[in-house]
Amino acid sequence: MSFKEIIDQLNIIGQCRRYNLPLRHCPQFLFLVMGTVIGVTAIISYSLGTRYVVDPSLVALIVLLMTIFLLSVSFVIIRSLERIAEANRLKSEFISVVSHQLRSPLSNLKWSTELITSGRLGEIEKKQAEYLKIIKENIGRMGELVSDLLMVSRIEQGRLPLEISEFSLKEMTEQIINKFKAYAEASNIEITFNTEEPLSNVVADPSQTKSVIENLLDNAIRYIKGKGKIEISIRKRGDFLLFSIKDTGVGIPQKDQKHIFQKFFRSANVMKHQTQGSGLGLYIVKSIVEMCGGKIWFNSREGEGTTFLFTLPIKKNRKTVDNTR
Repeated sequence: MSFKEIIDQLNIIGQCRRYNLPLRHCPQFLFLVMGTVIGVTAIISYSLGTRYVVDPSLVALIVLLMTIFLLSVSFVIIRSLERIAEANRLKSEFISVVSHQLRSPLSNLKWSTELITSGRLGEIEKKQAEYLKIIKENIGRMGELVSDLLMVSRIEQGRLPLEISEFSLKEMTEQIINKFKAYAEASNIEITFNTEEPLSNVVADPSQTKSVIENLLDNAIRYIKGKGKIEISIRKRGDFLLFSIKDTGVGIPQKDQKHIFQKFFRSANVMKHQTQGSGLGLYIVKSIVEMCGGKIWFNSREGEGTTFLFTLPIKKNRKTVDNTR
């Protein structure tokens, strides 16, 4: 190991930034804490040993061997954690690079397909049009997956920009419901919306909050099989507004509920119904809500439906965390 590498290893804050980890989770900081604890333990052990053991050199030897052993074990553990952190960093960078590289060819495929289906390059047969439609739908799905991967990459690297401002959660929800109205009616689903009056504005990122509500509403519609109902409500809870969306869908099995906000996770009953999705939506939703100062949770019973709830602050007197670097 070169002198520069040794200096880099001693730069704990720099290493934490490199791995995009908070200080308390950083391997180098944990090693420093463990080393301090071991040192203090050694001093206390030596003090107690000299009091109860006649030969002080024997006490010193025992304490020295114990300290070396504990430091060695700590070093091995921390090096393993460091390798995991490095692998996680490389994974995030890989996802970011690949997602960016995929955007251009997907855009070219999208516009080329639309140009062909428009008929401007010549008349196309019915069978050809059907295949082009399938290609266009799959390009759209790939585009959504790439967008989700880029969002996850920004979240993990702490580079998701937040523009905090005051806005009406009620008005935003009404606009989103109107946007999804045709989709819901085509799926034979009724959407109702109730609020308490008056409602204060929330303090969050409007664009990201909009994507949260759209994601939850899209999931609610998608996971209802046949005729169903979605109930959306907004209530005041202290210094927060509580947003609730309840559906009569397939629900989430009890054994899967603890994994529901994990990346790429999809519950067994959803896979059985062959519902499309990447398994990234709820991870993104949870991350955005928490970065905006709120919390998210859910209640669900398989076969009866699911209720997702999240809060957003309505007061400006909280410390807003800048998530950009």
